[in-house]
Amino acid sequence: MKGELMAEEQKFRIPMVKLRNQGFQVSKLGFGCMRLTGINNIPLYVDVGISIVEDAFTKGITFLDSADVYGPHTNKVLLGKSLKQLPREKIRIATKFGIAGTRPTGVLVKGTPEYVRSCCEASLKHLDAK
Repeated sequence: MKGELMAEEQKFRIPMVKLRNQGFQVSKLGFGCMRLTGINNIPLYVDVGISIVEDAFTKGITFLDSADVYGPHTNKVLLGKSLKQLPREKIRIATKFGIAGTRPTGVLVKGTPEYVRSCCEASLKHLDAK
């Protein structure tokens, strides 16, 4: 049974695409990491989250999507732990940022160059990549 499952997994591979003109190749299907932080404020066990990311990678998914508001930050910490188990050079991470708070009228969006830089640096720190 296990051999059949492995053979089936090898048949199923996500196609790759070139990402614009930077030369990066990513999986055509990305993996949204939002739920790695849990559902309804019930977090996943770290080992479960890591195994989910590892399984996605074994299926050929090399494009992962996270955001500052997932957790907050615990999502990227878990993602960073997952990446320690995988060939990092084969994985690309997209991150969303810019929500600097909420107000009664809606979210406070910030996009100054200084804020963008601080978000990128914080992401690298949370991913344990810096």
